[in-house]
Amino acid sequence: MADIGVIHSSHWGAFRARVDDGRFVEAVPFEADGRPADLLENMPGAVHADNRVLRPAVRRGWLEGRSRDEAPRGDDEFVEVDWDTAIDLVAREITRVHDEHGPASVYGGSYGWSSAGRFHHAQSQLKRLLAASGGYTGSTGTYSHGASSVILPRVIGYDANVADSHTWDEIAENTETWLMLGGVPARSMKVESGGMGAHRGVPGFEKVLRSGVRAISVNPIRGESPGGDAVEWLPIRPGTDTALLIGLAHTLLEEGRTDLAFLDAHTVGFDRFAAYLRGETDGTEKTADWASAITGVPADDIRTLARDLAGTRTLITATWSLQRAEHGEQPHWLTVVLAAMLGGIGRPGEGFGIGFGSEDGVGSTRQPFAVPQAPKLRNPLAGTEIPVARIVDALESPGAEYDFNGERRTYPDIRLIYWAGGNPFHHHQDLMRMQAAWQRPDTVIVQEPWWTSTAKRADIVLPATTSLERDDIGAKSNDTWILAMKRAIDPVGEALDDREILHRIATRLGCADAFDEGATLRSVYEKSRADAAGHGIELPDFDAFWEQGYARVPARAPHSRMRELIDGVPVPTPSGKIEIFSETIDSFGYDDCLGHPAWFDKHEDVAGAAYPLRLISHQPTTRLHSQMDVGALSRAAKVAGREACRMNPDDAAARGIADGEVIRLFNDRGACLAGVVITADVMPGVVALPTGAWLDLDGESGLERHGNPNVLTADRGTSKLAQGPTAQTARVEVERYAAEPPRVEAFDLPRLSPR
Repeated sequence: MADIGVIHSSHWGAFRARVDDGRFVEAVPFEADGRPADLLENMPGAVHADNRVLRPAVRRGWLEGRSRDEAPRGDDEFVEVDWDTAIDLVAREITRVHDEHGPASVYGGSYGWSSAGRFHHAQSQLKRLLAASGGYTGSTGTYSHGASSVILPRVIGYDANVADSHTWDEIAENTETWLMLGGVPARSMKVESGGMGAHRGVPGFEKVLRSGVRAISVNPIRGESPGGDAVEWLPIRPGTDTALLIGLAHTLLEEGRTDLAFLDAHTVGFDRFAAYLRGETDGTEKTADWASAITGVPADDIRTLARDLAGTRTLITATWSLQRAEHGEQPHWLTVVLAAMLGGIGRPGEGFGIGFGSEDGVGSTRQPFAVPQAPKLRNPLAGTEIPVARIVDALESPGAEYDFNGERRTYPDIRLIYWAGGNPFHHHQDLMRMQAAWQRPDTVIVQEPWWTSTAKRADIVLPATTSLERDDIGAKSNDTWILAMKRAIDPVGEALDDREILHRIATRLGCADAFDEGATLRSVYEKSRADAAGHGIELPDFDAFWEQGYARVPARAPHSRMRELIDGVPVPTPSGKIEIFSETIDSFGYDDCLGHPAWFDKHEDVAGAAYPLRLISHQPTTRLHSQMDVGALSRAAKVAGREACRMNPDDAAARGIADGEVIRLFNDRGACLAGVVITADVMPGVVALPTGAWLDLDGESGLERHGNPNVLTADRGTSKLAQGPTAQTARVEVERYAAEPPRVEAFDLPRLSPR
C-alpha cells in the first residue's frame, strides 16, 4: 500500500514521502512550496541505490597490516565485518593515536553539507564525539566563502555572507540598477543548508524584475540568472571581476562621481586606494582601458557603466563563486569599496550584498533566535584549526609553518582522519595530488550511506542512514519554517544513524556521558523554543510541533548594520568604520594581500600559456555538489554517460569537436572526459564543467572518466590572509576524444568480501 503524508525535508526543499511496501518511491513537494525544486526527483533512486553501504567494511590491506605501497587506498578489497568488530576497531585506533601521537593527530575536519537535518548533522555529531574523547584538529572556514569570510570582518567588521542581506522586497521597491557580479544563478537558489519550507529566491528575483529594476549580470556565461532577456548580459573573462571593479572605481574618481561626504564620514583609507587607482604607488594608472585589457569588457562600456551606477540608486552584489579564485579576497573587498564610493551604503536596496543566488535564503531576513541544532562541545584543542582548504598541505608537510589571517601557524602530524557527511574527493582541488597525500595517514575512517569516492579510499567504512531512515529537524535561521523530518522507511541494510554510531564509539572510549548530555531531538527543539520566547516569538511545544509536522515563524523586519553605521553606530573594525585601507592587514606584510584592494596577476595566466581555455567549475543544476549524483535527474543530464561540458561554437570548431561528442579536458595536473554541449551562451575562451560528478579514475592512466573538474583545478590558497580554495582559477586545453570512451565506473561497488 502506498503511503503519502510523512513530512520530511532536504537541502532542496520540504516534501512528503510516498512509501510503497516499505520503499520510498516519490518525494511529493510540500504543499506550501510554490516553486519546488526538481532535485527532489533524485531522492528515491539514491536512497535505494545499488551502491549503498549495507554493512561495516574494513580495507583488507589495513586489516592485515600491509603497506599502502602494496595495498593503496582506493585500489583494495574490503572485508565486511559486524558492528561490534567495527566499533572496536575504531575505538582502539582512536585510543592508539591519542596514546602514541596525541589528540592533535586526529583530524575531524569532516567538511560537507550532509543532511538538512540539524540534529543528525554528521559533522557536528562527529566533532562532539572527538571533543568528548580528548580533542582533535579541526578545520576553519568553508569551501563556499572561505576567502570572503576572512576579508569582510576586516573591512566591515562582520561576515556579510551569513548576515545583513538586503531583502527582495527592499530591492524591488528601492533599487534602480543592480550590478550582479557572477549573476544570480537560479540553480543555486534551489538549495539551502538547513532546507526550506518554501523556495523564495527565484520568486523574489522575478518580483525585482517586474518592478523595473535594471539587472546586469556580469558573467562569462549568459542565462545564469532567472528572467531570460530581461537580464542584461555583460560577458567578462573568468577571474577578472577585480579589474572591472577597479576600472569602474577609477572612472568614478577621475570624473568626480564619488560621494566624498560618505567616504569622509563612514570609511577610512580612501586616499591610499585613490593613490593606487592613479598609479602613484606602482606606476600603472588603473583606467578603464587598463581594465578592458584584462577583462575583455570594452573600455567605453566600463566608463558608461560607471556613470550609470553613479546616476541611479545602485546595488552591487557578488556571488560566492567570485572569491573561490586566486586572490579571492579582492572582488568582495572591492564590492564594498565601490558601493562606498557611490555612497548608497545603508539605504534600502542600495550599497552592496554578498551571496545573492548562492543559496535560496539570501535575500530573506534572519531570525533572532538559534534554530534547533546539535549542541556543541568545546574542543580542548580549539585554536589549532587548519584552514579547511589546506588539508593536503597539512598531510604533505606535517610540522611546516604557514601564514593565516595574521598568524603564523604549524601544520599538525595527522595520523587519523575521521570523515562523516561529506566527500572531499568531490570538493577539494587537484584531486590527483590529494589522492597521493591521502595515502599518508595511518588510518582513514568514513561514515557514509554510499560507496562514494571518499568511502572507497577509506580503511574503515561505517554505513550511515539517510535522513529518510531517522527522525530529525530541518531549520535555517533565514527561513520561516521549522520542519519535522519524520522517518519514512526502515534503515537500508545494517545502517545506523550517525548519532547512534558515534554513541557506540563513545561508549567504548568511556566518554558516553559527555557525548550524550543534553542531546536529544526534544531537548534541542525546546532549547530553541525557549530562545525564541526570549525574543517574543511563540513556538508550539515539541509534541504539538511533531504532530503537526512543522512550526511557522513570523518573518522578521530587516536589520542592517550598515544602516546603523550611517546612524552613528560604529562597526566592529579597529576604526569603527568601513576600512578601504586596513592598517591591520597592511601590518601583516603579505605580498599577495595588501592593505588596500588591488589587482594581482594569476599564477595560471602567467604559467598557463599552453592551456588557452579558462575553466569554470560552477555548481550543478541537477544535484547539490556531489549529492545525489547517483539519482535519476542527475544521471539523465549526462552526455554520453558523463558530465556535460559547455563550450563556445568557435572554440569547438577550431578543435573539430561536434555537439554530443566525448571530449578530453587536460592540463599539467590531470585530465578528464566529458560530454560536450556546444552553445553560444558561453563566451569564447571559456569552458564550463559543473562540479560534483563522482570521481572515477582509471587506475593505470589516471584519466578521470566521469567529468570531475577537480582533477584540473589548482590546490593553491587564495592568499596568505585567508588561504581559501581557488577552484575558479584554472586553465585547460580540450580535444576530441578519438578512442573508444571507457566505461564509467563511478557508481560501482568496490571489491567486497562478505563476512
